[in-house]
Amino acid sequence: MRSSLRLLLLVAGLSLSPALWAEPQNPECIAPAAPGGGFDLACRLAQSGLKETGLLQQPLAISYMPGGVGAVAYNQIVTQRPAEEGTLVAFSTGSLLNIAQGKFGRFDEQAVRWLAVIGTSYGALAVRSDSPYRNLQDLVNDLKHNPDRVIIGTSGTIGGQDWLQLALVARAAGLNPRRLRYVALEGGGEIATALQGGHIQIGSTDISDSIPRVQSGQIRILAVFAPHRLREEPAMADIPTAREQGFDIVWPVLRGFYMGPQVSEAQYQWWKTTFDHLLASEDFAQLRDQRELFPLSLTGPELTQHIQEAVTRYRQMAREFDLIH
Repeated sequence: MRSSLRLLLLVAGLSLSPALWAEPQNPECIAPAAPGGGFDLACRLAQSGLKETGLLQQPLAISYMPGGVGAVAYNQIVTQRPAEEGTLVAFSTGSLLNIAQGKFGRFDEQAVRWLAVIGTSYGALAVRSDSPYRNLQDLVNDLKHNPDRVIIGTSGTIGGQDWLQLALVARAAGLNPRRLRYVALEGGGEIATALQGGHIQIGSTDISDSIPRVQSGQIRILAVFAPHRLREEPAMADIPTAREQGFDIVWPVLRGFYMGPQVSEAQYQWWKTTFDHLLASEDFAQLRDQRELFPLSLTGPELTQHIQEAVTRYRQMAREFDLIH
């Protein structure tokens, strides 16, 4: 498999500038949160995929830069590390939502070079395995009668992705999302830890990075915000959707990477082509499945257009919840 992929790269590159095919030195993937969440998952998937397929000869290092659910990393890449040809930064739908609300400071979706989306997940609501909540309606009933007693853990603050997916449930139930109690945490790993410790009663999170803890019996998923049951994944087949519980809410979560705004066109194209080959690989498809992610492949201009359209939608949604004016 590795030799065939290298051959494909060689043939594809014959008519292109040799500079385009120079592998960057010291490649790094930045997960802009604490270890254990969706950003970490994306970096680890890229790391293992590029290694297993032989598309990257050096190991892809992973580093962590928590802060503002991506805001610290976004600002540092744009202002301090804009031309680093080997640096990738993980992003998610939540990153785009924060950009739409101006939470990444003065920088908008035009500030970086969007590289690739390597898969998608869906939002989810998690509880501890011994929680009294058996379904989404149990939670809604308690939120109606005891909104101050239910503590909800989210990545980021009001207006973030995790906040918004629960706010959509609250709105559908006739509740004011701002009356609920939230605790801002840094990524899915911290949410799971807080659930296990009993510090929060609900974790608004992501299905993919929750599944290992579901399988270990530490947490349970009340609802996944997918369009239908995820029966193609055995570990998710029995998890009910919000839609089938009477709440018509779907929230896909992109997993991908961007680069600094001053990365050379040649090096950007090297990475784009590398990810194009990675995403077409059967080996990578198996690795993605093992991490409970679903197929979605977007790179280069196609991804950039998708990002611009998504941020426009999220700005409108943010206005509906009075998050921006």
